Amino acid sequence: MWEAFIAIFINVLLWIYNIIGQNFGVAIILFTILIKVVTWPLNAQQLKGAKAMQDLQADKDWQAIQKKYAKDKEKLAQEQMRVYREKGINPFGSCLPTLVQFPIIIALYQSIIRALAATPLDLLELSRSLNPNILDVANLIPLDSTFLWMNLGQPEPFYILAVVVALTTYIQSKLTLPTSTNPNDQSAAMGQSMAYTMPLMLGWFALTFPSGLSVYFITSNVLGIVQYAAQGKANWSNLLPKGMRSS
Repeated sequence: MWEAFIAIFINVLLWIYNIIGQNFGVAIILFTILIKVVTWPLNAQQLKGAKAMQDLQADKDWQAIQKKYAKDKEKLAQEQMRVYREKGINPFGSCLPTLVQFPIIIALYQSIIRALAATPLDLLELSRSLNPNILDVANLIPLDSTFLWMNLGQPEPFYILAVVVALTTYIQSKLTLPTSTNPNDQSAAMGQSMAYTMPLMLGWFALTFPSGLSVYFITSNVLGIVQYAAQGKANWSNLLPKGMRSS
């Protein structure tokens, strides 16, 4: 099943590469847009979950629970779960879509590596994954892996993409967090933690993995930021220091 999943990615990616004039960088960007369209329900769920958590912070009953059980973590967690059930809120609703993205990242990474076959054995493996009814293999292989100043099959040498990946991931993560969070709120603490761990993790990926993957990260992040902003659901105040945020 996993090999079939990767084969679908490879064929779609190379089909786009072929019809746009064999520019692999642009193919990755367009492929990312396609993935965003397909995964729109997950993104909508993330927006809904983030909005529900934001609204909950202003709920008087919720605030009372935080104060009443501030020193009893176990009881606080029980009361929080009770409120989540009563209001039909999934506390992990804004985090789950991000985690679901990992299989897509792994499949895309494998697709890029296999598409940029560098040895005869790699070419043989690639040919087994391609559908001759869709792709003219003879005119596609080997692929042109150059894009701007990069070889998309190698890590970007100047660390520029790693910085941009980490920065855009951080911005996107912060924009989906509730405007104000209680330090005793476990779900809010998880969101805050992911806002810092995800940029570091993806930045490290950008440093060590082929730069084609970084092109995917940046495109996906920028599309996500634009998506939140266009819907008026981006919490821009989260990007400011705490002392500068409006209450």
